[in-house]
Amino acid sequence: MYQRKISARHWLIFGLTFCLSALTQPTWAAVTSSQFGLGGFLNPGSPASFDLAALENYAATHSGAQKTVTLSNGDVYTGVSLSAFLGSFLKTDTTVPKNDILRDYVVASGTDGYKAVFSLAEMNAAFGNHNDIIAYKLNGANLIGTGFARIVAPDDVKAGRWVSNLYSLQVGHIDYAPAVGGVSGQFTVNGEVASAVSYDVTSLAAALPAKIVNVNTPPLTGSSFTGVSLWDLLNLSGIVTNPGVKNDILGKYVVATGSDGYQAVFALGELNPNFGNISVLVAYADGSGNSLGNKGFAELVVPGDVAKGGRYVSNLTSLTVVSTVPLPGSVLFMFSGLLAFGLRRHRKPS
Repeated sequence: MYQRKISARHWLIFGLTFCLSALTQPTWAAVTSSQFGLGGFLNPGSPASFDLAALENYAATHSGAQKTVTLSNGDVYTGVSLSAFLGSFLKTDTTVPKNDILRDYVVASGTDGYKAVFSLAEMNAAFGNHNDIIAYKLNGANLIGTGFARIVAPDDVKAGRWVSNLYSLQVGHIDYAPAVGGVSGQFTVNGEVASAVSYDVTSLAAALPAKIVNVNTPPLTGSSFTGVSLWDLLNLSGIVTNPGVKNDILGKYVVATGSDGYQAVFALGELNPNFGNISVLVAYADGSGNSLGNKGFAELVVPGDVAKGGRYVSNLTSLTVVSTVPLPGSVLFMFSGLLAFGLRRHRKPS
């Protein structure tokens, strides 16, 4: 049967068409992944991709990198710590005076376009301390049916952030915001919400039922705060999601900003009761009802963080909901593979 030869030019056109389609379509058919691309806010010279051999070599050559997760049914996933892995290549923003990592996040994407965001702070041992891993073995054997690697987030209520057929890890970073200064008197919920709303101490207290939380971790052990749920407050403004994209909420994050320019990123999947389900309070008083004083009228309180109060953003001025751009790294990485394949097909045997 006659077979038409496809030129490198045609492969290039096909690749570009695929990329444009991928950027405009929420998902495409999943294929079994054999490598993932790594990009974004990383040090120059960082590896561009990892396959199974490279991932296993990373685990063998980096002390403490290999981690396991044991499920309630007895299954054991083996892989590398997502936090430590990304930390090996992460760039430092020298313009940020304190806790630069709180501005970092990663978008994990599968070959079907499914994606989930993780803040780097939620995995960091000094803050959220979640044991999320890039798994490459299940019960001692290579993964079957979920690609050579997948994300496993054992602390999540549901497995929505367990991205299978892992194809891309893209690290993002929030640039340092110029300081406004002073004690805050209001903040605004904005970004990808149906309606932007500004709150002062009176309207915040009236917006939702008050909650009182006790902090049992340093540096605020023994403190208590009164406020409202961050997740519930964001939902009052109506988080905008695409109903055509499965778990679209997992591709979004919120940036909390203080008047001094201090910021912290929270993945909405970390806050969502169906997934990470962590409790974050937008506090407007201490546990006895007294004002927060020089912390402004409102402060984020993250009672589950283990060692530092770094995500306690004081003098709150804004809560901005942001959606990640669809698969910038995955599309380019996949396109490069298609182009390389096309060039190999086009090259005549010697």
